[in-house]
This record gives sequence, C-alpha cells and structure tokens, in this order.
Amino acid sequence: MIQLQNISKNFGTQELFRDLTIKLNPRNKMGLVGRNGSGKSTLFKLILTEETPDSGEIIIPKNYKIGTLKQHLTFSKPTLKEEAALALSDEMRYDTYRVEKILFGLGFSAEDLQKSPLSFSGGYQIRINLAKLLVTEPNLLLLDEPTNYLDIVSLRWLKNFLRAFEGEIILITHNRDFMDSVCTHTMGIVRKKIEVIEGNTHKFYEQLHANDALYEKQKIAQDKKVKELEEFIAKNKARASTAAQAQSKVKQLEKMQRLDELSFDSSLAFDFNFKPSPAKLMLEVENLSFGYTPEKKLFENISFALKRGETLGIIGKNGKGKSTLLNLLAKELMPLSGDIHSHPSVEFAHFGQTNIERLHPDATVTDEIHAANPKLSTQQVRAISGAMMFSGDAADKKISLLSGGERSRVMLGQILAREVNLLFLDEPTNHLDMESIEALTEAIINFEGAVVIVTHSEELLRRVCDRLIIFAKERAEYFDGGYDDFLRKVGWEDEEEQRVEKKAPKSNNKEIKKQKAELVRERNKQTSPLKKKVEKIENEIMEFEEELSLGHDALIEASNSGDSASLMELSKKVSTLESKIEELFESLEVHQEELDRVIKSYEKKIEELV
Repeated sequence: MIQLQNISKNFGTQELFRDLTIKLNPRNKMGLVGRNGSGKSTLFKLILTEETPDSGEIIIPKNYKIGTLKQHLTFSKPTLKEEAALALSDEMRYDTYRVEKILFGLGFSAEDLQKSPLSFSGGYQIRINLAKLLVTEPNLLLLDEPTNYLDIVSLRWLKNFLRAFEGEIILITHNRDFMDSVCTHTMGIVRKKIEVIEGNTHKFYEQLHANDALYEKQKIAQDKKVKELEEFIAKNKARASTAAQAQSKVKQLEKMQRLDELSFDSSLAFDFNFKPSPAKLMLEVENLSFGYTPEKKLFENISFALKRGETLGIIGKNGKGKSTLLNLLAKELMPLSGDIHSHPSVEFAHFGQTNIERLHPDATVTDEIHAANPKLSTQQVRAISGAMMFSGDAADKKISLLSGGERSRVMLGQILAREVNLLFLDEPTNHLDMESIEALTEAIINFEGAVVIVTHSEELLRRVCDRLIIFAKERAEYFDGGYDDFLRKVGWEDEEEQRVEKKAPKSNNKEIKKQKAELVRERNKQTSPLKKKVEKIENEIMEFEEELSLGHDALIEASNSGDSASLMELSKKVSTLESKIEELFESLEVHQEELDRVIKSYEKKIEELV
C-alpha cells in the first residue's frame, strides 16, 4: 500500500497542487485524469522521486517495486529478443517464453525476434520499452500515455494484460474507453486538489458536476446570508439600542468561512461549419488500388459509397495503409487504378498527420485561421481561436513557438473556419484531453455532412461510425456495419489466433458446479481470517497515523512555546508511534502476500475445472 500525504508542489509562482492525499490499496487500478498542465506527469515524477514535493510525505513499503514506461530510446543488444530479455531478473533469466508472449501481444512477429531493435520505427521502439517494463513484474505500474503509437489490436491486447495484472496501476491516458476498461477507480486533479471515486470516468465526472452544483447552491445561500448581515450592520451599528446586535453580526460575519468562486478550465468548442449541398451521395469510390510500386500494393479494389450524414471509419494495424487511403481520398496522392467521384457541391477539409508541417512558422494563430477562410471577420477569427483555447494574447503567438498539440489545435481551427460538407480526419484525438475528445465526438455526431476518420479509439468508433474499411489479413475490405458488428461477426485475426481451445470437460456440468462450489467454500474459509486481519491492520494504521498527525501538531506547538518538558515527552511519543506504524506496514505486507497467494492458488484450481 503506497500513500501520499498532504503533497504540495509549485514551479516558481505556478502552484500545481496542494495538500494531495492518496492511499493506493492492493490491486487498486487508478485512472488519473485532469486537464493538460494540471500536474499529472509531475505526480508520477514525485512518486518516482525524480521530483521533490514542497511539502508532504510519500510512504512506500519496503521491497515495493515501481515500474514506469521509459520514453527515451536506448538499446544495447543486437536482437529484439535479447533486448527485451534484459529486463528479466536473475531468477527468471531463462524464462524467455514470457518475453516472447509479451512481444507477440504488442504486435511483434516471430521473425521480428532476431531483428535489431534499432531497425524498428519509433512507435515500435516505444513498444520495446513497454515490453521490458511488463517483463519486470513490478508491484506498481505507472503508465503515462502508454496508448501512444499503439494500433487498435495492440491496444486491445494491452487492455486485457492490464486487467489481469495482479499489482497496482496508476494510468494516464486520453483514451477514455481504455482507461474505463482497465481501472477500478478514477482520481482527478481538479482545481489543484485530488478527487477519488470508485468507478469509471463517467461516474467521476457525474460526481464532479454534482459536487459543483451543490457548491454553487451553498455559495448562493451564503452570499444571500452575507448580504443580509451586511445590510443589518449598516442599518443598526449607529443606533445605541441596536449597536450590540450589530456588533454580534459583525463577529458572525468575521467568523464565516467564505466560499470562493469556482474556477473552470477552458475547453475546446467544436462546431463544424456545414456547407449546404443538394447531394445525398457525397463520395463514390470504385476499385481503388494503391502501392508505391505496382508490384507491391498496399491495398486494391476498394469500393464504397458515402452518404450525407454518414461516418466511415478506417481501422487496422499501423503501417498497413490507413493514412495513405485517406490521403488518396483527399487527392493528395494518385491511385494506381480506380476512381474517386464526388458531387460538384462537395467541399472537404483534411486533418492529416503530416499537414502540421504546412503551417507557416512565422505566422500567428490568427493568421493561419484567417488564411483558411479569408471571408471571416477579425471577430470571427478570434472566436474560433478562443474555441481552440487560444484566447487573448495566445491568439497572436507564432506557430514556431507552439507545441505539437497546440499546432494540432490550430489545424482543427482551420477546419472550423471553412465551410465544408465532407471531413477527412486522421487521428484527430491525438494531443487532446478527455473533455476535448468528448467535444470533438459530439461535433462529429452533429455534423450534417459526411466524415471519413482514421482512429484507434474504440469508443470513438462505436459512437460515430456507420461503416468501416478494415485493414487486416494483408488486405483492406469494406464492412457494411459498425464496430461492434465487426467484432461480433468478424473480429481481429490476431485475437482469433491467440485464443486457446477450451479443454473438454472432465465431467458433466453438475459435477463441475459441485466441485467449484466446494473450492469456493474452502477458499472463503482460508481467506476470511486473512481478510479480517488485513482490514484490522489497515484500521490500526489509520488510527495511529491520525494520532501521529496530532502528535506532530503538538510538537510544533510545544517547540514554538519553548515547553522543553512537553517537547521531550511528545518526541518520545511520536517516535514510538512511527515505530508502531512501520511494524504494522511490515505485518500488513506479510498478511496481504499470504492472502494473495491463497486467492491465486484457488483461482488456478477453479480454472482447471473448466
């Protein structure tokens, strides 16, 4: 069990958070949310002791192993298999099967095992580091955007791996569906404080909105009370007969803890500017084929029709041609064969992965948005800039000074500026936080035109896509249905291959149920006293920690007053409490490990019955 107590952190004059208190219990899987810049990554650095808190304490049990995903890429072995095996401990150094299993899950093939780590693309090199982390079997996984660079199949594998992981997890990701599928709890940095709930992000934000609404009601009631008191004081302080009452009201007002105005972070606001069109059919594609050489085609004979109001999703593994297909539809590449037809009234906008390079480094945010539609007034350009979170002076910043995420927002602003009825979107959720992704999703749903989107987000696919182009089995195929229809009727080939055929039942179902019930009874009999012991120790730790906190306060008071006798007595008491807490943590670790061992052994026995 890891604990953060009253943690505060500032960078210069910027306060990130204050008095954060978190308790991570065994097997807790926490999704960490918050707006960009709220301090999520800094919190990870504090846990890893890469940063020091300005105040507060981080308590980590002895021999508790914390693993984190490395973003820098340094490799020392000649082959992928040897590089990944570096992470194996001495006791596990011959367990190369585990290494291979994890590598295959992350999208590497058997042929890849003997390739140099340096021969892979940047995205796959990130996966090598992820594999090395998972091989180490840490108690706690700190994962900061592990979904970056992973394709949809690898994401599904990682999701299942993390669900089965028996330790603790703190996860930062903009992929809401991924977080909700993995995590047992959600915690968020909100207004420089931490909020924690058991449940998914939807429950977290519902609770947050309910808390805000209650706070606003309390503030309205308090403001009304303050006004009444101030009016009473103003009317009665000069009268001798009511001066005492007025003075009493003054004291009441002074003692009142005033509620501050709630602050709200700015959010992206999407409203695509639809250009009316008489066309019902926005795009027709017939027998489209492409390859950088005629001998090696990425895809061939793709045909589909896209109606107004429909969204087509393009999905599949990385490097198979999804973005290339989108570039063909946007007429940035020429096909080897086939035709692309659109109605004369169709106007499209293209958000592409490489389009960011077309922004002029010396231009400002407003310059680029105005260039997308010169008919817009200065006020309209400023409004779009503000919708993309470039308000005030930020709208006049040069492109060369912006981060990759900020430049992506400028490109989205350019699309909002144009009158369009067909959108081509290539991974538009990259660099966006959860609130902004939700706003973009709603805008796509409400858009009256047609949309073609490349994305690895399963939640986005489910919510917006009517049809699909699937890159799988070394080809691309049109699928007439949504994402859940695809999973149910076809599914991903890798998952089919990884499925293990169920063993034939050892006896009839009735006998299996009877044996399973007996095992559950045995398990409960063994785990019940252990669970009670763990709970008792945790309660004792909390009681002693509360007593220790009071002891620290008393020590400060005795020190300030110069009471040396009390100081000695309190110091001894605090020292004793600290020793007791340390002993309890050690005892908790022993009992928790025993409980986990018993549960795991019975889970294995129950699985063998099926």
